[in-house]
Amino acid sequence: MALTRNPLSRAHRQLCGALVALVGCSMVCAQTSTSAGASSSASSSAGIDYDAKIRQELQAAKNDAEFEFLGTLGRICLLPQSSDVDTSDNVPAYVADPSKAPARQTWFAPSAKVFDNFYFIGGKIHSAWALKTSAGIIVLDTIFTYNSPELIEGGLKKLGLNPKDIKYVVISHAHQDHIGGAEYLQKKYGAKVVMGDLDWKLVETYPHRYQTMAPKRDITATDGMNIELGSDTIHIWLTPGHTPSTLSYTFTVKDHGKPVNVVYSGGTAFNFVNKTPDPGIQNFQVYIDSQKHIAQKAAESAATVVISNHSEFDNAVNKNRMLAGRGQGPHPYEMGQAWVQRYFSVMQHCARAAQLNLERIRDANAKGV
Repeated sequence: MALTRNPLSRAHRQLCGALVALVGCSMVCAQTSTSAGASSSASSSAGIDYDAKIRQELQAAKNDAEFEFLGTLGRICLLPQSSDVDTSDNVPAYVADPSKAPARQTWFAPSAKVFDNFYFIGGKIHSAWALKTSAGIIVLDTIFTYNSPELIEGGLKKLGLNPKDIKYVVISHAHQDHIGGAEYLQKKYGAKVVMGDLDWKLVETYPHRYQTMAPKRDITATDGMNIELGSDTIHIWLTPGHTPSTLSYTFTVKDHGKPVNVVYSGGTAFNFVNKTPDPGIQNFQVYIDSQKHIAQKAAESAATVVISNHSEFDNAVNKNRMLAGRGQGPHPYEMGQAWVQRYFSVMQHCARAAQLNLERIRDANAKGV
């Protein structure tokens, strides 16, 4: 079946094509340069051509991304990955001294009504969302402590919504750019906070790191749990990898009254130990299995929209600008089921390429190369 998207101008296609070509070349160079001295010997002694396998995975990721998911492709196939789990328990500088928070122009983005009952209330880089139901509001992720009052609380008010109606706050994972406003919303509005067990434990283990962003444990999410409010339901799926119990979701919104199925990807970058075979190979497998899991749930729900908590992955801020001129045209967020599946395929291929590199290192070490 042919895949269709909104037409691109010739100049746009040329620019995107050049960027894809550059990314493709850079990815191969970056990925295959690791442990280059051991590469040839390990490949031949193990009888596996790791260079070829890595190139194959990277090419598959590039093919699936095409022009639609260049941000995701670049972030997890090209850029150097974080490789250390943070075990520090220091108060963040912007919490200890609010004057050290980033300048407003670096993070502010206007709120937007994306669907009939679904709203963007995030910033330029980090996203937060609100699902309006007949019985109140469900907020998905809460960005930082220093900007959640303006972006979430203020954004809702600008959109004609009342923050007092927030009933649930669902946190995809316990990183400061997503959990930042949860304690604030919980204390001020009595919202129930939902998060995975192991991420709750991160907050409980590091009280200084999560100072002012440590909501009390309300609801511990499990795979397949439903958060129901009014006639709407958020289906929660455990997708560990980015953090120990990252959450992703499927749910339905309305576009001019028509139901539209959405999948929310809760964690993308390789924020886990991934530079050594042990435990890196297994960590990548957990990540890959999680992407397969949420891809399956997206398929089962017939999701035609994929969103994230970072605009670099779903291009939310730019798509919000397109909404103003949409008229009766196609919705900029709606891409079809096949493209949604390709998003998760990009993530799997990028992770597999990195995992193969660790397998090459493991084999070289076993041979004493």
